[in-house]
Amino acid sequence: MFLLSPPSPEPTTSMVPDLDKVGTKMAEICEGDTLLCSVLAGWMDNASWAPLVASMITIVLILIIGFLVRNVVNRVITRVINRAATRPVGRFRKGTVTAGVDALLHERRKQRAETMGSVLRHIATIVIIGTTLLTVLDRLTIPIAPLLTSVGILGVAIGFGAQELVKDFIAGMFMLLEDQYGVGDVIDAGAAIGTVEAVTLRVTRLRDEDGRVWYVRNGTITRVGNESQGWSRAYVDVPVPYDSDITTVRVVLENVAEEMWADAELREAAVVEPPQVFGVEQLSDSSMVFRLSAKTLPARQEEVARELRLRVKAALDAADIAMVG
Repeated sequence: MFLLSPPSPEPTTSMVPDLDKVGTKMAEICEGDTLLCSVLAGWMDNASWAPLVASMITIVLILIIGFLVRNVVNRVITRVINRAATRPVGRFRKGTVTAGVDALLHERRKQRAETMGSVLRHIATIVIIGTTLLTVLDRLTIPIAPLLTSVGILGVAIGFGAQELVKDFIAGMFMLLEDQYGVGDVIDAGAAIGTVEAVTLRVTRLRDEDGRVWYVRNGTITRVGNESQGWSRAYVDVPVPYDSDITTVRVVLENVAEEMWADAELREAAVVEPPQVFGVEQLSDSSMVFRLSAKTLPARQEEVARELRLRVKAALDAADIAMVG
């Protein structure tokens, strides 16, 4: 009768890394680093424990340097952004635009600079901290090549799956750089028309005249009509009877334009240049149409047009000139 011997236990592979091997590799890396680690080990008289201690000190120094570089880069970006935001506008010739337009342009530049500064700071943080952590992992003898390969494969997969998201972010970056529109602007984005309430790198939030909120992805905006950038223009058409005296009507309208420009409060708040009387715009068998035009601050054209209509009506009534409906 044969007796079966019990099977010998198979050697198990430990998931815990061999500390001796790790220490040996760290010592080899330290010896190859003639800039810092080997110098630190030399200060310790090259004792058996010196490479390991020097490696740990080097790792701590790498982390400290990484965070210091991050802080310095962020401060430099902030300083450059602040300088760009406070730089004089210089977009219009002196004397052709009021302080209101300059203030709006300055605020738009400040908002755009702050947004770009936030994006640049985030990118700098990711690059610097990521490089620091990879350097530390390499010092700890943790192979980073498989990690980089995995990250690369994951990045490609995410890139294919998030093409629309990447498109939105790129479009948002160019939109901010080119200052196509900003918060408070009235724009026609194709998909919706309304006032811009928020702008991010991915979406633009609009509110239309009915109070409806629209979220438009930046990548889907192929053209933008901005009614609030730089300046706007208000038009008022004044129909009068065909037999009215053209010179008299023109004088009355020019007096209205001069009164509008003489109103200091209105000039500072909305009107940029003296209103102009274009003269007879249209002719028919029953009426003549005169047109007044006023250059205004962005998005203030409706307010100025309403004020013009009120003053024109009062002036025509005082001159006993009727308006044709």
